[in-house]
Amino acid sequence: MSEPSIFTRIHNGEIPSEIIAETENVFAIRDIAPKAPVHLLVIPKTEDYRNVVELAAGDPGLLAEVVGLANSLAAEHADGDFRLVFNTGPNAGQTVFHVHAHVLAGGLEEESLGA
Repeated sequence: MSEPSIFTRIHNGEIPSEIIAETENVFAIRDIAPKAPVHLLVIPKTEDYRNVVELAAGDPGLLAEVVGLANSLAAEHADGDFRLVFNTGPNAGQTVFHVHAHVLAGGLEEESLGA
């Protein structure tokens, strides 16, 4: 049996972090190394999906819930405009293989795609 991901451990209270929003299946926290004025993570509670491609194929409803919470967070923490980033694979910058979305907002320019 593999170790729980850092996100599962955060959700279970084993690692301290402020959960800033939560639904039945998804929760959100602040990124510990923000790349934008607003940088939040939206994370499914299940570890069943390593990346967004697996999530889209396996549970499109859960993916819609991730996007919906991201939208709500952008409305609450920014002006409603946001960039939603899913890193898929180590060569794309994914370091935690428990699917999660980066919600980036706050004065972003098109040239600032490095998230």
